[in-house]
Amino acid sequence: MDNPVSATRLSIFPLSGVILYPGLRLPLHIFEPRYRAMVSDALIRDRRIAMIQPQAAAEGAPLFSVGCVGRIGDVETMEDGRFNIVLEGEHRFRVLRELDVNTPFRQVEAELIDDPEEEALSSVERAGFEQAARDFADLQGYSVDWDSVSRLDDVSLINGVSQIAPFDAAAKQALLEASDLSDRCELLVQLMQFFGRHPGDDDHVTLQ
Repeated sequence: MDNPVSATRLSIFPLSGVILYPGLRLPLHIFEPRYRAMVSDALIRDRRIAMIQPQAAAEGAPLFSVGCVGRIGDVETMEDGRFNIVLEGEHRFRVLRELDVNTPFRQVEAELIDDPEEEALSSVERAGFEQAARDFADLQGYSVDWDSVSRLDDVSLINGVSQIAPFDAAAKQALLEASDLSDRCELLVQLMQFFGRHPGDDDHVTLQ
């Protein structure tokens, strides 16, 4: 079960189809003025930015309820004010309410979710996932270094695939909101089986 550990104020970067997980990294190119302001603000404060998906493409659209806080690690500042940054995932969070702010970027009050530090799949779950992943890769025509995959720990494997998987925004959100690693693994297998049977359906599958 998810255990909220504290409430905090977060500057958010709402971006559809983009998910971050604790312990993983996400490279971003920041070019819009409001998000350049957000990065500048984060760099002089705590270097934290919260990634979350909007529920629609419209400006100011409602947010999904769960996202992930990232800490800015690598940063490259360009002469025209743009940034290349790498976010390092720290905590999932659940939105409590959106705040009324004067900043050009949106902010929320949220509770951080205390995910277990060590989670593991059963041998049956791991084997089932790897077989489903092989079938999905074959159907999609992906080339995968399976020896490297087999050396990944369960958390890095399941969360890593969930973060980069070519699924739609709703599917990726469901993966992020899964209550534990076992549930996320089960859902990921179901999604690979579903999307593997619907190749080339641009209404459902989006590559990141």
